[in-house]
Amino acid sequence: MRTVFDCGRADSRTAGIEAAVQAVKAGRLVVMPTDTVYGIGCDAFDSHAVGSLLEAKGRGREMPVPVLVGSWSTIDGLVYSVSPIMRSLIEAFWPGGLSLVVEHAPSLSWDLGYTRGTVMLRMPLHPVALEVLGEVGPMGVSSANRSGQPAATTAADAEEQLGDAVSVYLDGGASPRGEASTIVDLTGGRPRLLRAGAVRVEEVAEVLGMKPGELAPADAP
Repeated sequence: MRTVFDCGRADSRTAGIEAAVQAVKAGRLVVMPTDTVYGIGCDAFDSHAVGSLLEAKGRGREMPVPVLVGSWSTIDGLVYSVSPIMRSLIEAFWPGGLSLVVEHAPSLSWDLGYTRGTVMLRMPLHPVALEVLGEVGPMGVSSANRSGQPAATTAADAEEQLGDAVSVYLDGGASPRGEASTIVDLTGGRPRLLRAGAVRVEEVAEVLGMKPGELAPADAP
């Protein structure tokens, strides 16, 4: 059974966030708005919940689940090390629409899929998402859609695709950007652009002291 909460009303928002927090802590799935598109999320450290998320999306473990955090300080316990490059990108674009692929801390006992020792991290710029994350900690969050279908930009879009696989839907209205995050991989010798999205590639390149064409795409040698 699923419940939808209108976060545009103060009373419903309060009740919805409380319900979402309880659902995540109980190992269930929630849908919440972010500054890019709607996300389907769960406790990042609950492997059963992560499996349920992948099943709800119809996606295999070869595409691991990204992680959203509610504060900069959270990443210190999640990553192998915070490089100067990573720190500069975080300071420039978090919270916001930039996802960073980095090596995760080897001590972490989570199972996000076939990560090969890496994790994709982002801090969203949305008050509802940040409030939930502030209560439950890091969440495994992917776009709230069935694999191969358009990303949901409203709670209704997400509900139509995911139905009762999700316990709580937080309706924050239409996504302000309606565009997925930009993804930069920092695990190699130089930053690689995995996906252009909400943050312009030119802005990322400027922070890195590079020309846009120098921000190598993922398939560059």
